[in-house]
Amino acid sequence: MPALATGAGHEPGLYELLAALPSQLQPHVSCPEDNTFLQNMFGERSLHSLIKIHERLQHYEESKPTPALDNTAALAHELSEELEGKPANGEIKELLKLLAKPHVKSLLMVHDMVALKSYDPELPPLPDDLDDDEDSVKIIRLVKNKEPLGATIIRDDHTGAILVARIMRGGAADRSGLIHVGDELKEVNGIPVDDKKPEEIIRILAQSQGAITFKVVPAMKAETPTKEPKMFLKALFDFDPKEDKAIPCKEAGLAFKKGSILQIMSQDDATWWQAKFEGDANPRAGLIPSKQFQERRFAQRQPVATLPFQRTSSKRSSGFRRSFRLSKRDKKKTNKSMYECKKSDMYDMADVPTYEEVAPYRRQSGARHRLVVLVGPTGVGLSELQRKLLISDPQHFSVTIAHTSRSKRSQESDGVEYHFISKSLFETDIYNNKFIEYGEYKGNYYGTSFDSIRSILSRNKVCLLDVQPHTIKHLRTAELKPFVVFVKPPSLERLQETRKNARTLSGKEDKGSTKPYTEEDFQEMLSTAQSMENQYGHLFDKVIVNDDLSAAFGELRLALRKVEMETHWVPVSWTHS
Repeated sequence: MPALATGAGHEPGLYELLAALPSQLQPHVSCPEDNTFLQNMFGERSLHSLIKIHERLQHYEESKPTPALDNTAALAHELSEELEGKPANGEIKELLKLLAKPHVKSLLMVHDMVALKSYDPELPPLPDDLDDDEDSVKIIRLVKNKEPLGATIIRDDHTGAILVARIMRGGAADRSGLIHVGDELKEVNGIPVDDKKPEEIIRILAQSQGAITFKVVPAMKAETPTKEPKMFLKALFDFDPKEDKAIPCKEAGLAFKKGSILQIMSQDDATWWQAKFEGDANPRAGLIPSKQFQERRFAQRQPVATLPFQRTSSKRSSGFRRSFRLSKRDKKKTNKSMYECKKSDMYDMADVPTYEEVAPYRRQSGARHRLVVLVGPTGVGLSELQRKLLISDPQHFSVTIAHTSRSKRSQESDGVEYHFISKSLFETDIYNNKFIEYGEYKGNYYGTSFDSIRSILSRNKVCLLDVQPHTIKHLRTAELKPFVVFVKPPSLERLQETRKNARTLSGKEDKGSTKPYTEEDFQEMLSTAQSMENQYGHLFDKVIVNDDLSAAFGELRLALRKVEMETHWVPVSWTHS
């Protein structure tokens, strides 16, 4: 066989010989099947890995340092005794003094201890009781630190075997590459597990320290890692695995809050996905309920659908919005909601908020601004916040002008107080879903149109919109990309303190008359805010408590500046348009 080309003075290693063997044998093999067999056998990755390990161990044997002595402390003691009987000169005195120092004695003792100890790598011994007929087993040794191993187990209902149910992405078991889904667990640290419940095995693992030895029967086919595309979800609910009775392993769960951004690591299990927090340096994933599973659970908890709060709350929550500058005098005479949306409100009740797929988005220079939607109960201060924004920068912020079917009054101008259109045209626009919300008052229609928003955005301005929360869903489009701010009231005590001199529209017939806030008004404001947050909180991007108007305005102004300048997570469909 021709000699292999190697560097000067370098003998070819076993791995190099193995790599070159198929090409060297090819001229001597006439049968194609034999040639294919040899190619496959010598090209097997596991064989190459084994040879590499062999060469590493061989190199270690050849290069490891060998101590010349392992009894230096005894030799030093003997030398001291021998020198004691010699005539004392300066050098002998200095050497005796040196050998008598505690630090030198300790150093020599440590040297001997290290020299006597073996630092060769140790592999766990194979069990002595291996049955020849037993399935092929793997002996796996993992070093346990503070983090969990990152694997869950189940008992097979038919065979009773303890099987690895899932491997948590990024966990210790996953990083080792030695344990796979479907492997049958036989022993843990020499303790048979055939007769034990999964909970008992988990207890054994929790109590184990340092290295843990597993004896497993490999699955028929090792799990092949799949390269899944990155997927990010915004959580629309709170989740605590410690409170979840259905989770297969509470310790493996990932707790999160509403609004958390989660990176999905695996969806192999239809019930329990694996996820980690976006941007988290820790690669270990945790279990979270899948979207489908959580939707089923939420749907089972939901009571029979009731009318949304704007239809069932007391008189102050219904009626025309202040943004239309209409009196609320005749609310008691109205037995239905003054505002209708282009789709039924019951549609919102059928939605079950679990997760929303999101993607990072940053407004590019020159691009249209995002719509800013302000939501909150009557009296919380939406109008005041809008007014302060408009005054702060009238060239940057603007509000929509409502449409109406009533006749224009002498002192009014079209496009200033209202857009005045005929009743038939208004009804046609209603039919064509051109209004975000609309209502009828004393035989006349009033409404806010989508086109009025587009008109402001097209002029490179920020459109401020004050709407009922049930309309948010229909504004959430790639075109408008709304940023929703929920303004909520402070505590009852703070309301009584900060709004004791404030006034609200009265229910009397006198147009524009006002009255002081009552305890009932404050309670209704708090109740309505809680209802809004419970039902629509998953649609809010920012929550501001209007305890102090100046502070709330500063917080709102800063949030809107960040929307224009920084990257935010938005529904993934908004980034594909």
